[in-house]
Amino acid sequence: MSYSGGPMTEAMYYILLALMNPNHGYQLMAAIEQVSNGRIKMGPGTLYGVLTRLQKDNLIEILSDDGRRKTYAIKEEGRAALKADYERLKDMIRDGRLLEEG
Repeated sequence: MSYSGGPMTEAMYYILLALMNPNHGYQLMAAIEQVSNGRIKMGPGTLYGVLTRLQKDNLIEILSDDGRRKTYAIKEEGRAALKADYERLKDMIRDGRLLEEG
């Protein structure tokens, strides 16, 4: 199964963004908090559920698994999906300028 496109959840977006540098779970939770400027504090249940989905969608891969921790990395397909969603969000912001005019 591969990613079919469409809007990402906030969790998907921030996990992929944080995986621009490979990380394992605990480091990844801290990286998500950092890239979101402290706005997102993701718990392990959400994190590992979304990581499983991103693997099934072929957007991330496991670089290493020592039996205790897995190190995840974004794949090219993940980078492309992240960039597409980033562009979608920028379009939404641009469209929303109507709110500032009134």
